[in-house]
Amino acid sequence: MKITVSTVVAAPITDVWRAYNSPDDIKIWNTASSDWHTTSSSVDLRVGGKFSSRMEAKDGSFGFDFEGEYTKVAPQALIEYSFGGRVGLVEFSEDAAGVTVTVTFDSEESHSEEAQRTGWQAILDNFARHVSTLKDQPQPSAA
Repeated sequence: MKITVSTVVAAPITDVWRAYNSPDDIKIWNTASSDWHTTSSSVDLRVGGKFSSRMEAKDGSFGFDFEGEYTKVAPQALIEYSFGGRVGLVEFSEDAAGVTVTVTFDSEESHSEEAQRTGWQAILDNFARHVSTLKDQPQPSAA
């Protein structure tokens, strides 16, 4: 089964794209709740490139690696990837309100559909909040 979550980010597509794919930014926004954090992240954003994020409970009781391989990359528009035998798709669509970021992914069997949807939506909402905090900060030059 496919699950889809989305959010609107009130920022330019260049800022949204950069924050979504920057390992330093990922370590800040990639969490579903305040008792978890992402301790490391790597991104090789190209077809065949790998990504990995280490997510851990802050109390040290549990952690896991979310990792996979990019299968399609269309800058500032689309990212497709495979992870753990599943597939994910991230779409970026800019309009007057900002950028709609939509994530669609294959569900897994160890958690309910609702738990997966809620967790992934919380992460995406954190992403939108994070990007909104970047508006008043100096940005690095584009790489």
